[in-house]
Amino acid sequence: MEKTNVKMVYQYDGSKFCGFQRQNGMKTVQGEIEKIIFRTFSQKINMISSGRTDKGVHAMEQVSNFVIDSKIPLEAIKRQINKCLRREVKVLSIEKADKKFNARFNAKSRTYLYIMRDEENITPFEANYVTGLRKSVDAERFQEIMHDFVGKYDFSGFMKKDKAYRNPIREIFYVKCYYDEKFGKKQVNVEICGNGFLKTMVRIMIGSALAVYFGNEEKDYIRKRLEKPNVDGKKILADSEGLYLYKVSY
Repeated sequence: MEKTNVKMVYQYDGSKFCGFQRQNGMKTVQGEIEKIIFRTFSQKINMISSGRTDKGVHAMEQVSNFVIDSKIPLEAIKRQINKCLRREVKVLSIEKADKKFNARFNAKSRTYLYIMRDEENITPFEANYVTGLRKSVDAERFQEIMHDFVGKYDFSGFMKKDKAYRNPIREIFYVKCYYDEKFGKKQVNVEICGNGFLKTMVRIMIGSALAVYFGNEEKDYIRKRLEKPNVDGKKILADSEGLYLYKVSY
């Protein structure tokens, strides 16, 4: 039977899932989507995705591809996922892709967005979507600290152990820190764009930069760990709530 390689772009609320990657006995983004397609269309698929997000991390634009029988209407897949995972996942677009398209390996860049705000200005309705800080952060000063990450480095000092990724070399193209128009200096947004990211890498980057900013680590902490990535097993994690997979470029 003829097969179609499908490209799907979608969003999800990470607070509703135990991470992205399929796990036995756990509710995950990949696991739920694959189950819906199996139950509805009797098709067992394996989603290949631009990245795998941690528990509590959201996506404004995740991209996946999978192979399915050509007779199944793509709009029916979109409709079924949006219906079954309402308020959790939303498929933005679904289309037939080239047979060689691979959502992971063809991605030229991924951009993550981290949102952090003075915790006194976070409502209970926002608590799963913004990281709370005890004190406000100056965007310009935080930009200077984060700039140390820009370039091509061994990031094994800024990742959790992961058997799936043997090569820890990644390149960060840019980091942009700016105030949110709505909240002014109470909220800082951080965009990090790179060719790829290791397990929990963005959260450790942000956590390390915050430790430097608030004086819990030396000013050269980031540079030293990039120069000697395996000096110790220390990892400083920022909270997951404010992190979003923002966009993927091909």
